[in-house]
Amino acid sequence: MDIILSMIASLFAGAIDSIVGGGGLILVPSLFALFPAAQPATLFGTNKIASVSGTAIAAFQYSRRININWYALIPGAILAWLGSTIGAWTVTHIDGTSFRKALPFILLGIFAYTLKKKDFGTIESSQINSRREKIFIGLIASCIGFYDGFFGPGTGSFFIFLLVKFLGYDFLRASATSKILNTATNLSAIILFASKGHVWWTLGMIMAVSNIVGSLIGSRIAIKYGANFVRKFFIFMVGALIISNTYKIYFS
Repeated sequence: MDIILSMIASLFAGAIDSIVGGGGLILVPSLFALFPAAQPATLFGTNKIASVSGTAIAAFQYSRRININWYALIPGAILAWLGSTIGAWTVTHIDGTSFRKALPFILLGIFAYTLKKKDFGTIESSQINSRREKIFIGLIASCIGFYDGFFGPGTGSFFIFLLVKFLGYDFLRASATSKILNTATNLSAIILFASKGHVWWTLGMIMAVSNIVGSLIGSRIAIKYGANFVRKFFIFMVGALIISNTYKIYFS
């Protein structure tokens, strides 16, 4: 029964993750509830096996329908991977409590800005050339990759917001691009967890199958309904992240 429930949670997480990210809000708490005696690191590592599978499939789905600048994105993915690795190493050497406490307020700023700018991310407005796009994606990938390795919650939302804000992408293209960058950061995390034995491979692979199914459903919905739908879903998920992280950081 625990495996079946894990698969169901992974299915829904994959669908949400493929649209705007945030699937971990469903899958990680579900794993902690279903396997309370397990080491947290093992549950995080197992979650990454499922999530990277769905994210990679979503990236493939988007790449078939959305215009993606691979010239800029491939170096960005490499930098995201490196940033995540450095972030994971850093968190083992310093106390990140202050940053964790600031996270809900950063998310609140993103939430308020997106609500205020009614046309934010609904229309493609990119005016920069390919070289500058490559530089901006590299900077964004490095910074958010580091954040993902260092802490993690809301990584997909941060990727999407910055791509819309600084590159003029619409939400659909930003979501597609973020999936490729997020795949790189997740692979970095898997290598770290696996090297320390913190992965249940059998459960992870089973959940990966259902996560892929959810990802296929979610990405098709996003492509069908477009940037306006993704924008609304983005606002909803950022709101959920604010509530979830505020509770965890200040009240749990």
